[in-house]
Amino acid sequence: MTDRATPNLPSRDLAVTSDFYARLGFTERYRDDSWLLLERGALTVEFFVYRDIDPLTSSFSACLRLDDLASFYAACVATGLPETSTGYPRLHAPRREPWGGVVGALIDLDGTLLRLIQNEPG
Repeated sequence: MTDRATPNLPSRDLAVTSDFYARLGFTERYRDDSWLLLERGALTVEFFVYRDIDPLTSSFSACLRLDDLASFYAACVATGLPETSTGYPRLHAPRREPWGGVVGALIDLDGTLLRLIQNEPG
């Protein structure tokens, strides 16, 4: 098995979180009363119950490093997520950063920032 890490992120309601990410192509692999595991291809994200999280002040984040950022972003846009600079959930369009990489963002229902990073070839 290849080494990997899976982010553990907050969810006010695991069922709502599962439904939100299902629209983005994630499949529920495990859920009980306190934990949720979702997969989309090689991506795995895990969620724990945190009912009191304030999405407007959350500092939780993770990076999703993607072989095809454009396709993933298009799937997000197709769900109707707004591309805006305030509120949640929302999207920020991918752009080339000063360090050379291409990065977009998804802020989910619970205010978690998911940086969407295009993998470099090679």
